[in-house]
Amino acid sequence: MTNIRTTHRGEHHGSVSLPDPDLVHPELAPETPRARAARYVGAVLRISLGWVFLWAFLDKLFGLGFATERGSSWLNGGSPTEGFLSFGTSGPFADTFQSLAGHTLVDVVFMVGLAGIGLALVLGIGVRIAAVSGAVMLVFMWAAALWPENNPFMDDHLVYAGLLVMLALLDSGRTLGLGALWARLPLVQRHRWLI
Repeated sequence: MTNIRTTHRGEHHGSVSLPDPDLVHPELAPETPRARAARYVGAVLRISLGWVFLWAFLDKLFGLGFATERGSSWLNGGSPTEGFLSFGTSGPFADTFQSLAGHTLVDVVFMVGLAGIGLALVLGIGVRIAAVSGAVMLVFMWAAALWPENNPFMDDHLVYAGLLVMLALLDSGRTLGLGALWARLPLVQRHRWLI
């Protein structure tokens, strides 16, 4: 019986010659247990972060009593941005953000963003657009409340923004999501940035 071991380029062990790892297409190379585990961790993080966005949308839409009371919900005429932009802002950009509080266009863009980013991440479709949009939204939220209370500059908004970028780069929508099916659509085939 031939013993197969990891070899360096071009080495032979017995009668088995292993391919040069630099010449094997990454999608055809066997997946290591570590790579598989990382892929699933990335998918769970993508879904979890998607739920953070989607939950914020649902709570502000219906007033589920977590961050938004029922009487202040968007469906009951409340503004999903007014509370934070009026009272949660600080730092050098506070006046700019406060001037946007309660504007209908700001409310609509914010709510559509929360819903779209959340759904895209949970479903694993349009992850690149969701990642860019979500990162921009999170950086704006970070800038609206400068400076963080417990750190000179870093807070969870920037960490989440970085995580979104990483998830997009890893093409995380293909695992535990509809990303592989989405990528086969003719529109997405023509416009790869929609992945």
